[in-house]
Amino acid sequence: MASLRALVRHPEFRHGFAEMAAIAPGIAAWGLMTGVAMVKSGMGTVEALFMALTVFAGSAQLAAIPLMLGGAPVWVILATAFCVNLRFVVFSAHMRPFVMHLPMRLRWLAGYLTGDLTYVLFIKHHPTPAPDEAGRLAQVAYLAGNGSINWFAWTSSSLLGVVLANWIPTAWGLGFAGILALVGMTCSLVTSRLRWVAAGVAACAGVAAFALPMKLNILVAIAAAVSLCLMLEGTPCARAKAQEH
Repeated sequence: MASLRALVRHPEFRHGFAEMAAIAPGIAAWGLMTGVAMVKSGMGTVEALFMALTVFAGSAQLAAIPLMLGGAPVWVILATAFCVNLRFVVFSAHMRPFVMHLPMRLRWLAGYLTGDLTYVLFIKHHPTPAPDEAGRLAQVAYLAGNGSINWFAWTSSSLLGVVLANWIPTAWGLGFAGILALVGMTCSLVTSRLRWVAAGVAACAGVAAFALPMKLNILVAIAAAVSLCLMLEGTPCARAKAQEH
């Protein structure tokens, strides 16, 4: 396996870095809002800083924070975070052939650094695993460049949000900025008709079940979208389109 220096100097590292850097401002806005939300929810500064440094799961954090603020049972918080992050099971299964040649510690690191847009951009740029050592090096270099700027943008802005939380008025609308960032990221992930259907069903189910306590409408939205997509994927039309791609 090549050294870290070789990865950083590889042209694909700069390519991955540049592609994610174009999206980094949206990620930073989301991270800033999440950092502020952690403190505003009543979490201590030390705990919030520790969470910002170690937890790299924005959607799960945003889903868990209101539940923590509302005094929800631990199992509800854990179940919500688990459901929100279920997509990474699919991501990791797809990414497995690309990283199985790496040592275990580097596979763990690759999994930690792989976010939604990191996965999307990587698969778009490298749709199939490379057959030789040079190609595998290029793919890992791209993933490292992409994932590193993604992690830095999120973590640094989240830390900044924690530090500035007591000086940033809620009236500034950081929550709305975070929603805009999430909408932008969601739209970039919706690249097929089935995904548009999933997004629409999840949105409708979430709004319809909004009155449920402890933000359980999030679980309802996820369950409705996943269930419908599983049924649609089994239709002959969906199988034919999958074979075309």
